[in-house]
Amino acid sequence: MPITNPQLLSHPFLQDMYRDAYFPDFLVDKCKQILVRLCEAIEAQKPSDNASLLRLTHAATEEFNAIAEEFEENDSELETAAREAIAADFETIARAYGFDIDTEELIAPRDW
Repeated sequence: MPITNPQLLSHPFLQDMYRDAYFPDFLVDKCKQILVRLCEAIEAQKPSDNASLLRLTHAATEEFNAIAEEFEENDSELETAAREAIAADFETIARAYGFDIDTEELIAPRDW
């Protein structure tokens, strides 16, 4: 199911990472797909409270945790610039679906 939220349809996910050659595009593409799947899950499951949303965002965060090693294998890493870009998109997504949750809560299980 493609994203239908008008605020996110044309959102340039991870734009700063794409602009930085330090991050391989094929890995940023994988990260973008995590965020797109998060949007699709939110639209499909329609979480009604913060706890329900956090289950979805935490699962997506775990996917980022899993991909971190691939960045290292390609002479890159999910460092400060990546963390900021990813966290900003998590916040954008939450707000676009009507949630006002602290960004650190959205990505609480991160290890990057």
